[in-house]
Amino acid sequence: MYGGGYTGEPEKNQPQAQDDPVLLAEFEAKIDRGEKIEPRDWMPADYRKQLIRMIEQHAHSEIIGALPEGTFITRAPGFKRKMALMAKVQDEIGHGQMLYSAAETLGKTREQMFNDLLSGKSKYSNVFNYPAITWADVTVIGFLIDAAAIVNQVINSKGSYGPYCRALERICYEEAFHLKQGHDAFVALAAGSPMQRQMAQESLNRWWEPIMHFFGPSDKMSVHSERLMRWKVKLASNDDMRQQFLNTYVPKIWELGMTLPDPNLKKNAETKQWEFTEPNWDTFFKVINGDGPCNKERLAVRKWAEEKGRWVRQALINPKEKYTLPYA
Repeated sequence: MYGGGYTGEPEKNQPQAQDDPVLLAEFEAKIDRGEKIEPRDWMPADYRKQLIRMIEQHAHSEIIGALPEGTFITRAPGFKRKMALMAKVQDEIGHGQMLYSAAETLGKTREQMFNDLLSGKSKYSNVFNYPAITWADVTVIGFLIDAAAIVNQVINSKGSYGPYCRALERICYEEAFHLKQGHDAFVALAAGSPMQRQMAQESLNRWWEPIMHFFGPSDKMSVHSERLMRWKVKLASNDDMRQQFLNTYVPKIWELGMTLPDPNLKKNAETKQWEFTEPNWDTFFKVINGDGPCNKERLAVRKWAEEKGRWVRQALINPKEKYTLPYA
């Protein structure tokens, strides 16, 4: 589902002492030829570091992102919606597993990634620290947040690291179905009774700023690394991705007769760029740094799953040992 979104600026890239200039030149030439970098290939230390950061945070976003929707499986309206949502949540967990596997090829163990998530060292997308209050929130997540994630994922699938790109190709196929499911559920509310339309509109109003935050601060606030762009770790700027999202999905919202809570939102006829009210970035950084509406709740669920599932992992590693089951 969730394409990672923006989870914090990459650390400033400094030349690495171990980056042999001859090997570096060969590495960059391979990328320039459009070839993929594979796990056993030589790669710069900073390339490895930034890929681990990006892929593991994407994986965390998939796992944490399943939580708000998972709470609505039993409350979804009708058997069809329940089954579709259950299948979607299952897909998201599978996406997380594929991404953790891709990150492991770079040398960081899954246990280390889980520990960094639970300690707060490793981040995940801002949008998953907000509550899903009504069924309409689930439809907005499935429609617009998945749409924003797909913009991010499709771009990243054209990057330079083979295992990540191959994982994203499969994920994007499944996300296309998720997006259709979310769009169908949202349209059902938008075309429904006055009460249903009101519920959808209120959800749009709640989620619009977190969605605008999703791609990260504007380019004028963000320091991008030319090296990461050249190495195809980052393939588009935050503003470029946000513009692509607005260009595709704002018209779809307006076609349904819904409004967006930004009186300044419009497309400039001359520049062909969307103009909008700059979202509150103080709120964004507050959420990213652990002080959002649901940060503690989301991590508490993951900590509970980690503790209660530890015996399973231990049993798989040492099947002959006896374990006490954590029933409490």
